[in-house]
Amino acid sequence: MRAVVSSCAGPLCAAARSVIPSIWRGKYFSSGNEPAENNPVTPMLRHLMYKIKSTGPITVAEYMKEVLTNPAKGYYVYRDMLGEKGDFITSPEISQIFGELLGIWFISEWMATGRSVAFQLVELGPGRGTLVGDILRVFSQLGSVLKNCDISIHLVEVSQKLSEIQALTLIEEKVPLEQNAGSPVYMKGVTKSGIPIFWYRDLQDVPKGYSFYLAHEFFDVLPVHKFQKTPQGWREVFVDVDPEVSDKLRFVLAPCATPAAAFIQHDETRDHVEVCPDAGVIIQELSQRIALTGGAALIADYGHDGTKTDTFRGFCGHKLHDVLIAPGTADLTADVDFSYLRRMAQGKVASLGPIKQQTFFKNMGIDVRLKRLHGGRHQMNACQSKTSAFPVAGFSELAWQ
Repeated sequence: MRAVVSSCAGPLCAAARSVIPSIWRGKYFSSGNEPAENNPVTPMLRHLMYKIKSTGPITVAEYMKEVLTNPAKGYYVYRDMLGEKGDFITSPEISQIFGELLGIWFISEWMATGRSVAFQLVELGPGRGTLVGDILRVFSQLGSVLKNCDISIHLVEVSQKLSEIQALTLIEEKVPLEQNAGSPVYMKGVTKSGIPIFWYRDLQDVPKGYSFYLAHEFFDVLPVHKFQKTPQGWREVFVDVDPEVSDKLRFVLAPCATPAAAFIQHDETRDHVEVCPDAGVIIQELSQRIALTGGAALIADYGHDGTKTDTFRGFCGHKLHDVLIAPGTADLTADVDFSYLRRMAQGKVASLGPIKQQTFFKNMGIDVRLKRLHGGRHQMNACQSKTSAFPVAGFSELAWQ
């Protein structure tokens, strides 16, 4: 049985503004020159200022966690931030082809790894459910291939608002949706194609078993610790209250080493790095599950291979947004370090990539699919890898015959 963790990434966002400015003031950074009137006092800002004044400056990781997933005021918890009326838009919301080709990828891996009698499709952070909906449509269209396979859908989602939207997108209306807020499985039902579907808040709660895991623009919102190299060594960047401006936050440097510095490679050559322990924990969990019960994971995200420095940024209304202004009203994100994800897999499973999404989908036959959608008559009869001794769909060039 083959176990694969596959990583798909690319430079999808060319716009990125530095949030660690070059102006030093003693032992802290200034967060920018935005006028006070452009910094509304949001409920999250009041919460953070009270927290910082009570216990001291907080790490960027804690700041991200509070702003995005605080149970009472978190950006992701009670709002729909996707689409034209939201703050950002993702690939599945633009074209059905994205999900269709991923559906084919999962079927390809299922066939290549022995056609197990059952598999779980697990998506981390499924947005509006559009992506898994497109994948399920492919599963239905290829029902003759999957007819003897017992499939179930498992969604890991912390947002109450988005889980409600996912249910509207995916659930068969004639089958009542079961809800239990206190259970690890807080919702369950049946999809429009008759497949059982379950919702969880944590990957740990998803049953172990032969599974295909999908994480699309999931890892880029996990909390990162930021570090700056100084003459005294690595110093972590914290968020503090600006003593000179009322109701404003600023970046400061820790006066001494902090525990998260252990995640920095001893031979690191960059002068600024971002590390994400939460991503490492999830990758280790995925690797252990795949090594134990089989399957594969596909990770598609904004990222790099251990080369970038400061990528922490905010988005509001589809525009870049100062990460310290009006917290709770904008999305916060940092590019994924795929070299770190590979290290965290610890060799338990095979790891491929990263490659650009453009390359992955070209290898998967997106050109053929586009022609068919636009009335072309091209037929896909057979395909084979031309370059890889370990062929995995999407990660090697395909030859159409």
